Amino acid sequence: MELDLKGRRAVVTGASRGIGLAIVQALAAEGVQVVGGARTISPELADAATHPLEVDLSTADGPGKLVEHALSELGGVDLLVNNVGGRSVSAGGFLDLDDEGWRKGFDLNFFSAVRAIRAALPELLENKGTIVNISSVNAHLPVPRLVEYSAAKAALTSLTKALSEEYASQGLRVASVAPSAVLTDTWTNPLRAEKMGMTVEQVVAAVPKWMGMSTGKVIHPEEVASVVLLLASDRVPNAVGADWLLDGGTVKSV
Repeated sequence: MELDLKGRRAVVTGASRGIGLAIVQALAAEGVQVVGGARTISPELADAATHPLEVDLSTADGPGKLVEHALSELGGVDLLVNNVGGRSVSAGGFLDLDDEGWRKGFDLNFFSAVRAIRAALPELLENKGTIVNISSVNAHLPVPRLVEYSAAKAALTSLTKALSEEYASQGLRVASVAPSAVLTDTWTNPLRAEKMGMTVEQVVAAVPKWMGMSTGKVIHPEEVASVVLLLASDRVPNAVGADWLLDGGTVKSV
């Protein structure tokens, strides 16, 4: 399938590793000029991105700085991928989180996207561009030990729908992707495996069962990147406001 993405200009947040890096690499392979933002510029990101930027995207001005950098270096933006996310606090349930824990969780997983979208929106509207928000299966399956993360990702999914309702008639396409367990250092961290009394290989093998994945297979970052590329292309022009569940069968409800 020809995606015809060559020459487009993209901004990807949380781009140094995992899903974000896979998205940057996939876009670059299609001839897209990519600005990737992350707190640390990994060698892989430096190699793949056209103009990487070291930036803390959880801060109030970080996402805006990244978009400004892209506009300066690329002359415009056609695609924004809000990928940055994760956990910045450790909590086993609701009462383990104070206001600061909630703030950190939402700054990283929700407000980073809000701020990046606010900064890029005029340019994206002018270019009839695309926004892809990387949400999570936990937006559909909240669990106590991930309470602030699940809530923030649910808010991100809701934001996707709201933006589509407001701007689809102006040619802006907004969609989200909600993966289940992806093969990143969340699961391959040796220290985490050691604390669990397991090897990394044992942890990775057990993840599909823990997550209730019908396929029995962990998702690879490149799978998420493939969905992002499809949504970024003109092949699915009516994919607006959609939340693309990439979960290996984790969610059992209709």
